[in-house]
Amino acid sequence: MRLDGVRVLDLTRLLPGPYATQLLADAGADVIKIEDTDSGDYARYMPPVTDSGVGAVFDGVNRGKRSVALDLKTDGGRDAFYRLLDDADVVFEGFRPGVAERLGIDYDSVREHKSSIVYCSLSGYGQSGPLAERAGHDLNYVGRAGLLDMTREDESSKPQVPGYPVADMAGGLFAAFAIVGALCSRELGNSDGEYIDVAMTDVALSFSQVIAPQALAGKNPRPGATPLTGDFPWYDTYETADGAYVTLAALEPKFWQAFCETVEREDLVSEHMNTDPATMQALREELESIFRERTREEWENVGDGATVDGVYTPKEAVEAAQFNERGIIRRDVDQAPRIGFPAVIDTPEPDESIPAHGEHTDDVLRSVGYDQRILEQLRETGAIN
Repeated sequence: MRLDGVRVLDLTRLLPGPYATQLLADAGADVIKIEDTDSGDYARYMPPVTDSGVGAVFDGVNRGKRSVALDLKTDGGRDAFYRLLDDADVVFEGFRPGVAERLGIDYDSVREHKSSIVYCSLSGYGQSGPLAERAGHDLNYVGRAGLLDMTREDESSKPQVPGYPVADMAGGLFAAFAIVGALCSRELGNSDGEYIDVAMTDVALSFSQVIAPQALAGKNPRPGATPLTGDFPWYDTYETADGAYVTLAALEPKFWQAFCETVEREDLVSEHMNTDPATMQALREELESIFRERTREEWENVGDGATVDGVYTPKEAVEAAQFNERGIIRRDVDQAPRIGFPAVIDTPEPDESIPAHGEHTDDVLRSVGYDQRILEQLRETGAIN
């Protein structure tokens, strides 16, 4: 996938939007990060920070972009935005509904200026519906979508907080996918410009496909009580001899057969997909005993056909040879390591530089016709930084 020549005006900040445009930048797109003239993207200063003093989240999802600082509340800043729009293919904003319109850069206004633009709005609850204007964050969206309710529960039955921002990352990923799809549609002549409304809550709900059929049928699926959340003993996690954990994913009969042969328990083959509660409980107890006989490392090496693998901590995962040899862990000598594009694609090595706030304001605006005198005037009025 090559996005060389595609220019994105990125008005988003924090995590979901910048993650989406990082994927586009890694694929070759020219991403111009438009920040306000005050402090810019909040993630620049959000702990933890890297050795260079930049917020680690900002560092991870803003590589190879160019930063232009504009005050879109001023005529000069807004005019500069529209000048940049002439050479842009995508406008991507993450404001709450109504903000882009108040700034005069909403889709209808932008489309009048350039009808071929692909315009994406990413928000918590979307541009419509009774919750559209509600403020929220990832945990709100995950809880609203019912995914928080499906996490493992502790002894007090309080749902545990997910270990990562599900809705933020999923929303960003889907936004990038939708933008690329709209660009393809335009190039194929199926559309001119296009408006994309992505709600992170919608995307989080889409991630519930394995439990949605029961919920849509009026049932209330619970943690550990659905086929893919631990109800099936042949599809669950188990503690090992060294106190670590492994996964057993023998959903298909052939994999269960291979597992039983590996542990020399062919007598268990016939119990696969037996839904009798007593039989399933007895099988689970037997499997718990079997898995406690070996360490995690020993289980990881029992053979490919057994569909047993280790459960890793995040630290162990980023140090694993599998990810490092595939190149998804980017280890540039001048920058902190980061997670890169999650596919092997035929593109040049991505730019790993991190833009300072407003670092490219003058260069980018000169490229669309501003001379030094005008730039100085705009800076004096606070329209740019």
